[in-house]
Amino acid sequence: MITPDYARRMAAYNAWQNRQLDQAMGALDHAALVADRAGFWGSILGTANHLLWGDRMWMARFGVGSAPEQGLPDSPALHPTHATWSAERFRLDGRIALWAEGLHAVDLAGRMRWYSGAAGREMERPVGEIVMHMFNHQTHHRGQIHAMLTAAGVAAPVSDLFLMPEA
Repeated sequence: MITPDYARRMAAYNAWQNRQLDQAMGALDHAALVADRAGFWGSILGTANHLLWGDRMWMARFGVGSAPEQGLPDSPALHPTHATWSAERFRLDGRIALWAEGLHAVDLAGRMRWYSGAAGREMERPVGEIVMHMFNHQTHHRGQIHAMLTAAGVAAPVSDLFLMPEA
């Protein structure tokens, strides 16, 4: 379904996008970052926190790092400030990149089982599909943050994959 090269490319894209979001978020004060913007996860920081929470959860399921202690409903409050979010986002993006660098085709084959708190039951899906889901989930929520940043008057980052600088 997917290859290790796909995962590596998406990990690089994820880190590039998050660096840009971090910079754009830094242009706002704390009140603007936590203002309710009618997004599914409330605010810019709340959505960024939820995305970080989801990435930590998936990476833990892939055997990299620990799952967040908070449950899904509390994910928007994972980090109370931009600075603490930024530091953890940087660390996690590094872990995602290292994980992707170590992938082999066999790691993306087979099926994965896990308990989904969101679904309230055990789940089983092809590993490659779950890896694609993690990267798709990132893009989905970064799009929401992009819209909220634009509405807040901040020049939102370029998000086109083909414009990503080559490493």
